[in-house]
Amino acid sequence: MNDYQTIPRPDGAIKRYFDQEPGLFDDIYMDLSFVDVIEKYGVDAPVDSFANAFARAPYPLWHANQTGRYNLLNGIKAPASGHWSNNPHADDIDFQIEADFAGLMHPGMGRSASALCDKVGHIMNYGEGYYGGVYIANMYSLAFVSHQMEFIVTQALKSIPQKSLYYQCMKDVIGWYHQYPNDWKRTWFEVQRKWTQDIACPDGVFLPFDISARVNSAYVIIGLLYGRGDFAKTVEIATRCGQDADCNPSSAAGILGTMLGYQAIPAKWRKNLTAIEDRNFVYTEISLNKMYELGFQHATQMIRAHGGSVYEDKVSLRYQQPMPVAFEESFPSLYPIERRWQGWNGIVLKDSHSFEFDGTGFTLCSNMSNEWGQNTNYVFQVELEIDGLKEQLKLPYNFRIRRNELFTKFGLNKGHHQVTIKWLNPDPIGQIQIKDILIYSNEQITTVLN
Repeated sequence: MNDYQTIPRPDGAIKRYFDQEPGLFDDIYMDLSFVDVIEKYGVDAPVDSFANAFARAPYPLWHANQTGRYNLLNGIKAPASGHWSNNPHADDIDFQIEADFAGLMHPGMGRSASALCDKVGHIMNYGEGYYGGVYIANMYSLAFVSHQMEFIVTQALKSIPQKSLYYQCMKDVIGWYHQYPNDWKRTWFEVQRKWTQDIACPDGVFLPFDISARVNSAYVIIGLLYGRGDFAKTVEIATRCGQDADCNPSSAAGILGTMLGYQAIPAKWRKNLTAIEDRNFVYTEISLNKMYELGFQHATQMIRAHGGSVYEDKVSLRYQQPMPVAFEESFPSLYPIERRWQGWNGIVLKDSHSFEFDGTGFTLCSNMSNEWGQNTNYVFQVELEIDGLKEQLKLPYNFRIRRNELFTKFGLNKGHHQVTIKWLNPDPIGQIQIKDILIYSNEQITTVLN
C-alpha cells in the first residue's frame, strides 16, 4: 500500500465491525474456540476435543481451516485433516493467525507453547502453515521476558527447524533488516523477489495473491523490527506490506502489546475497546473481559505446572530456551506448470466433463451455486474418474461445511492422465462451475527469455 493511501482508524470502528461485520474477527474467535476447550477439559485435552469444537462451530472459515473442517466432517481425523496430501492449503496462514493463545498462556515457556501448537496446529495445517503458528506463539511467549524486539524475533526462530524454507525466509528478513535498517520497503522488496512463489494454494498459483504463512510471517516481523517499539508504526508497516493485511498487523500488535504491557499501549488504541469489552465475540460465549480473566488463569496454571510460582504481587517463571520442532515439508517435488482458465463463466457441469493432462497432479477450482440460496441442505454427489479409477465425492452446497475446491489430487505417476467428472444427482436449481484447472508436475519448467 503506497504512502499516499491513508489508513483511517476512526473512533467507533471496532463497535461498528462488531455490529455489522463480526466475521472479520476470525483471528480472535478461532483462538477463543481453543481457549474454551482448555477451560472445559484442560490443556491435556485430546486433539479430538479441539478438532470437534473447531469442525462443528457455526462460524465461517476459509483456506486451510475450511478444508480441515470438511476433512474432519467427512471422516479424515486430525492430524491427517491438515496434512498436505489432504489439504492443498496446508502451508496457508490459518494456524498462524489463531496461535496467539498458545504463547499467551505459556509466558517464557516456548517449548510448552510449541507442544500445544503441535496438537492444535495440525488440525488444519502442516509444514510451513504449522510453523507460522509455532513462531508466532514463541514470539508471544518471549515477549513476556524481554523488552528487546530483535531478541524476541531471533530467539523465537530457534523453535523452527533450520533446514526449512520457512526458517530461511525469516532469517533472510532479519539479515536484510541489518543490511537496510532504515528502509523497510527494501526488505519487503527482497522478500517479494525471493520468497513469494506459492505452489499449492489454488488462489495464489499463477495469481498475484499470497496467503502463505511464510510470506505473511515475514510481513509480521518486518513490522516488528522496523516499528522499533512504536505501536502505530509497527501496525502501519505490517499493514502496508499487504496480502493478509488485517491479520499480520494484528499479530504484530499483539506481540508488541505483550512486550510493552497493556498500560504502555497508547490510549488512542485502547479507548475504542470499552464499547465492546463486555460483548461476546460472534459464535462464542466469551467477551474480552472474560478472556482477560481466562487468559490470566490459564497462564498462572501453566506457570505452576512447569515449576514456577505465582504470588499476589509477583510471578516467578521457569524460562524455557526455544527448541526446534520436528521438520516437516509440504508438497515435496510438486511444481505448478499450468493454469487452464475455463472462461468467465467456467465450465458449467451438466452431466459430465472430461479433460486430459500430462503431469503428476491437478486441482479443480470450482464454484457450487444454488439459485436464490434455496435448498441449503443439498449435497452435490460427484463421481471422479482418474485413469479408470473411480471415487465418489460429497460436496455440500452450504459454504460453511464445504471445502474450497472441487477436488485435488497429488502424487500421480508422471505421465498422461485422463479425468472425467460426473454429477450423479443433478439439481434443477443448482450448478457446478469448473473455473480453473491447475496442473502439477514433479519437475519445474524453466522459461528462458531471449
